[in-house]
Amino acid sequence: MLKLNVEFYDDYAPAYQNYRAIFKRIYAKTMKLLDYMTGEFLVEVTITDEERISALNKEYRHKDVATDVLSFAFNDIKPGHKFKEPFVHLGSIIICAPVALRQANELGHDARREFKFLFTHGLLHLLGYDHRNEQEEQVMISLQDQIIGKRGGKK
Repeated sequence: MLKLNVEFYDDYAPAYQNYRAIFKRIYAKTMKLLDYMTGEFLVEVTITDEERISALNKEYRHKDVATDVLSFAFNDIKPGHKFKEPFVHLGSIIICAPVALRQANELGHDARREFKFLFTHGLLHLLGYDHRNEQEEQVMISLQDQIIGKRGGKK
């Protein structure tokens, strides 16, 4: 049996609490698509501001700029990894609300769509997927499209 936990930390605005249920549905769909049907998995999600995400981006990626999403995987795995442990803490996803809202506006879709995309993107990183080259990027785009549909614009 699959058990999914989403620990939601919203230090930016309580209005984003309703995304927890959306993220959990995406989480379940992703895990089913990638054939993780047994075990217990935990993902932490934080929605924050530009100041905090800039500080994290500078500390961990040496980029002094606000970004849309950061993922901190607690496991160094490759795509398709099969977990043997009954409980796995996959890691943390941190989404910057102001950047997400700007991107949604620039791409011509609503904020909910952008938050869904950023959560899905971050979750795939926690599961070992990356986009360091064209081939990896195409795999991630394909998975994102299968999970949440066509994203309606190039990121």
